Amino acid sequence: MKVIVIGAGEVGYNIAKVMSDKNDVIVIDKDADRVARANELDVQAIVGNGANADLLKELAGFDLFVAVSNHDEINILSCLAAKTISGGKSKTIARVSHPDYIKKPVSSKPEIGVDVMVCPELSLASEISELLSIRGAVNVEVFAGGKVEMIEFIISEENSLIGKPFKDLHLNQCCTVSAILRQNDVIIPNGGSFLMPSDHVFIICRTDDVDSVESLFSPELEESGKKRKKILLIGCGDVGFYLAGLLDKDPKIDLKIIERDEERCLEIVDLLPNSLILHGDATDIDLLREEGAGYSNTIVAVTDSDETNLLCCLVAKHFGAKKIIARTTHPDYVPVFEMVGVDIALSARNVTINEVLRMTLSTSIESLRALPHAGSEILEYLATDKSKIVGMPLKNLEFPHDALVSMIVRGDEQIIPNGNSVILPDDSVIIFSKPEAYSQLNKLFK
Repeated sequence: MKVIVIGAGEVGYNIAKVMSDKNDVIVIDKDADRVARANELDVQAIVGNGANADLLKELAGFDLFVAVSNHDEINILSCLAAKTISGGKSKTIARVSHPDYIKKPVSSKPEIGVDVMVCPELSLASEISELLSIRGAVNVEVFAGGKVEMIEFIISEENSLIGKPFKDLHLNQCCTVSAILRQNDVIIPNGGSFLMPSDHVFIICRTDDVDSVESLFSPELEESGKKRKKILLIGCGDVGFYLAGLLDKDPKIDLKIIERDEERCLEIVDLLPNSLILHGDATDIDLLREEGAGYSNTIVAVTDSDETNLLCCLVAKHFGAKKIIARTTHPDYVPVFEMVGVDIALSARNVTINEVLRMTLSTSIESLRALPHAGSEILEYLATDKSKIVGMPLKNLEFPHDALVSMIVRGDEQIIPNGNSVILPDDSVIIFSKPEAYSQLNKLFK
């Protein structure tokens, strides 16, 4: 494909890096230093304005147009220009942050030329909200319009499931164990598989069955999950405000927010009536101690500064906070944060890259969630009457060994599949897959 990327910041640079292996990628940015950095990749990098219609006309013939600059209006305007220049043939993706433009993490605005509109900040806030609602989860992804969830747990030494073959546990009554990450090995399980301490286990379940799944995979936290949660949120910029808006309405949560910008505090105080908002610097150790950081169930640091987030979290951990979650603007820092003591480190960049990958892998993919630490992805396919996977029991299909059908969604029904399950047209099919299986999966759903 011919791909144009507007913006060569962290998001644009990494999209170009991911796409450049198999595609013709052109990167445009006003900043010469960013363009010089992008030139280190196997791409064409241009200093210029991504919303300049004359420049885009010179580059006509592109298949995918991705606008991820730091300015919402430029991203939207450039997508509209790209859609017009291509005669509606190119696919467009715009990154936006302001709530005036978007109300959910991923949406579509075809009336202004944007096929996919992505808000990484809202996506990150939604992910953190899900993590806070599920005991023991270290990663949560939502599929099929909220009907299905993928939950990643780390198995503790006290878990009663350890060492027991899956065929004896009847787990398929409430969930599918889609994969096990054991050290650096990703295992697609079968009936003889079993869990070991420190395993990362990826569970796909109906949203209605989340409580049952929690009890199975994090039973040691069940009693604490019944108590009112005390959450300390550090930073109320875009990500913090989105997250606070989700948590403020929850009667089971006591939310306390520390924001260093006094004007910002005055802006949000009436918008978050159930939260306690404090003006202060969360890197002040005395302030953290006075505000009970050590007695909080969870500390969430989502300022725009990686250094601030890391420092606040580690101090709170030292005081006794049970769980700490930190935002990092650099996804490459995620393992570093977790190595030094952060329980969960998250980056907002991945949602945009996921949407780019979804649009390039297959037209049948409804959603995609990358799991970089497991070297795998969860794909949501839409079956059609032409799909080869339709109408035949799964056990009779030549299905790739490096993938597993984890859930079938048929209207309002969520089906945990077995060998006798049959996929029908219009079913949404959620599959855990290693990269080796992509080609074969795409053929089955084509």
